[in-house]
Amino acid sequence: MKVALIIENSQAAKSDIVHDALTAVASEHGHEVHHYGMYSPDDGAQLTYVMNGLLAGILLNSKAADFVVTGCGTGMGSMLACNAMPGVFCGLVIDPTDAFLFSQINDGNCMSMPYAKGFGWAAELNLQDCYRKIFENEGGAGYPKERAEIMAKNRGILSGLKAVSCHDMLTVLKTVDQDLLRAAIAGEKFAELFYPNSQDQAITDYLRSL
Repeated sequence: MKVALIIENSQAAKSDIVHDALTAVASEHGHEVHHYGMYSPDDGAQLTYVMNGLLAGILLNSKAADFVVTGCGTGMGSMLACNAMPGVFCGLVIDPTDAFLFSQINDGNCMSMPYAKGFGWAAELNLQDCYRKIFENEGGAGYPKERAEIMAKNRGILSGLKAVSCHDMLTVLKTVDQDLLRAAIAGEKFAELFYPNSQDQAITDYLRSL
């Protein structure tokens, strides 16, 4: 599985901490981490939490990534921005219990974490424990197990609801503020990571045209 990491500007100083924690756990399960930035507070390409959502939408809808890990100061803004995108189902994960329940009940494809609120002593251990609860079990298995069937049914209903309430990703890309879109894909490693992994030619072509 390709796991994409996106860090916004207010928390860019913690990029290495988050990346190291995610990579340590993802590698245990045979997953590959693609770090789309930010890498430091001084990066030329500055990502806001709104751009996090747009970038998550691009990566998941193009299948350049199978799962996105993002966040911001509280995790709320990035979660809201991600859930505004078609095909993105993002949960707010603060502790390992959140991670486990989100994986088992909601089986989402994106998680947002707080990297300022509550980020104190041993924060990197909490990060690792959260990522482990996401990756160590089969998503959507249900909790409690006897409710697995109804949970799967509700996920399908939610997916259908989102499909009719959102534009497709290509339409979003063509109609969103183009300066915002250019800024979201301006990271120094975006082209290196995205274009070889994208499986949607129309999205690829449109982004290349920018």
